[in-house]
Amino acid sequence: MDLMEAMRARHSVRSYLDRPIEGETAEKLEREAAACNEAGGLAIRLAFDEPRAFGGRIAHYGAFRGVKNYMVLAGRGEDLPQRCGYYGERLVLFAQTLGLSTCWVALNYSRGAAGVQLEPGEKLCCLVALGYGREPGVPHRNKPWDKLFRAGEPVPAWFKAGAEAALLAPTAMNQQRFRISLEGTGVRAKALPGVLTRLDLGIVKYHFETGAGRENFHWL
Repeated sequence: MDLMEAMRARHSVRSYLDRPIEGETAEKLEREAAACNEAGGLAIRLAFDEPRAFGGRIAHYGAFRGVKNYMVLAGRGEDLPQRCGYYGERLVLFAQTLGLSTCWVALNYSRGAAGVQLEPGEKLCCLVALGYGREPGVPHRNKPWDKLFRAGEPVPAWFKAGAEAALLAPTAMNQQRFRISLEGTGVRAKALPGVLTRLDLGIVKYHFETGAGRENFHWL
C-alpha cells in the first residue's frame, strides 16, 4: 500500500479490537515517530497498552471503545499545531500501511490520565487513537472543489492531484476550513477561522504535497 492508497483507505475509527500492537509493527511505528520528531522538531510519543486516557466519561461521550494505544502529539514553538498536523498525518498514514486504524482526537480524552510525561516547556497538541479497528470507517463528505481551491485555467495536472489528495485529509468536525491557491509557480495554503484549523492545515498540506509531488511546486 502506497501513501495515496493509504489516504483513500484511511477513515476515522472510534472502536477497536482487543488486540495489542507489538513486535515488528510496534518497532516500525517507533522508528517512524522518531523520524517525524527529528524532521519536525517535535516530541511525539507512542503509548501502547495504555487505556486510561480513553477510559473516562469524556471518551465515552466521544463514542470511543477499546482504545488502548495512541499517539501523543506534542512539542514546542509557535507553529506547533501545524507541525503536529503535518507530521502527525505522516505517522497516521504510515500506520494505515501497517494495517492499523486511527482517529484524530483533540477533546474527547482525559488529559490528566494520558500515560506519557511531557518535558518542561512541551505542550500537548492532541492525541491520535490507534489500533486494529472493528470496522474500516466511512469516507467523509467534501465541499465543492471551487470552494477550497483556486488555480485558474488550465489547471496543472499536479495541482489537480494535490487537490484530490487534500480532499481526503481529515479535518476537525469535517469543516474543511482551508483554502489552497496556485500563484505563479507557488502554492499558498491558508487556514480560515474555526476550531483547530491550524492543526487541520498541517494535515491538509501533507496530503497536498504527497499528491502533487514536492518537486512540482513550492509553498508561499
